[in-house]
Amino acid sequence: MINWKKGLALAAAAFVLTAQASYADVAENSRLNTVLKRGSLLCSGHNGSFLGFAEVDDKGKWKGVDIDLCRALSAGLFGKSDGHLEIVPVSWAQRWPALQSGDIDVVIKVSGWTQSRDTELNLAYSQPYFIGAFQVMARADLGASGVADLDGGSICVSAGTSTERVLATYLESNNIDAEVIVFEKGDEVRSSYFAGRCDGMIEWAPSLAAIRVDAPNPKDHVILPDVLDLEAEGIIVPEGDPDWLDVQNWMLSSLWFAEANGITSANVDEIRANPPSSTIEKFLGVTPGYGERLGLPDDWAYNMIKEVGNFAEIYDRNIGSGSPYKLPRGINSLYKNGGVFYPLIID
Repeated sequence: MINWKKGLALAAAAFVLTAQASYADVAENSRLNTVLKRGSLLCSGHNGSFLGFAEVDDKGKWKGVDIDLCRALSAGLFGKSDGHLEIVPVSWAQRWPALQSGDIDVVIKVSGWTQSRDTELNLAYSQPYFIGAFQVMARADLGASGVADLDGGSICVSAGTSTERVLATYLESNNIDAEVIVFEKGDEVRSSYFAGRCDGMIEWAPSLAAIRVDAPNPKDHVILPDVLDLEAEGIIVPEGDPDWLDVQNWMLSSLWFAEANGITSANVDEIRANPPSSTIEKFLGVTPGYGERLGLPDDWAYNMIKEVGNFAEIYDRNIGSGSPYKLPRGINSLYKNGGVFYPLIID
């Protein structure tokens, strides 16, 4: 007689072994292993300036929300970003081919999660880290109170972006006959708009706020109230690489967890020396487990917070109250402050 219980046990064991072997294959081929063996992270930059997110300061150093996320990722992987991070300037259109070819390891470039990108380009998205509203800025002397008032005029937009699609859809849906003028670089869009080549320019609200601040006379420009669409921005890795994607998601969660628990770059050493809970002990690498599951050192989150701070610190210094742009965090706050973001559970 066949011992069906024994048969089931053997089948289950075979399944587990197969799954483990499959997992090992994925892990071995993960971009995570490639980056760790290389000893450096190739992270997306910008081929111009994307104010507040990826820009070069007067000393020639990169800064911005996206750049700080690249720094956080590198610090988590290697203990610090200095000497282990290369920012690779790429255009909006180049980011996908650059990721797929290995010229960059990850796209952290305020990239919207769309169905076509998700299903057709072999890309995998992290959970969103920013929610942006698309709006149009126009010259105040036009007297426009909405995008419909630009009918018969022209609007500048960056090529190869979801912004271009959003604008085309909005104009078509609302029967607005405006000429769409497309440029490869964001800097070209801004300079053309300020030179009077187009009556308006479309971007998401944070960028428009930053661009208007840098105008010779900000009062000469008005951000029209129409919200053309909302877009969730995520970190992008190649599809079929769950280990590398896990690192991105837990990096973001770690930055929110630190914020929710009042852990900053200034006090992280003190809290690590006297952790108030076993969860924070694990989070900061005092006790093992938080990094090992991801193939990282257990103090990886501590290294990130030490270098760049929590998410509030990143936001405030680059685009919020500590920046020239003074953009309120709003929907991008933690849930307890009226926003939509929250950390995942550490167990």
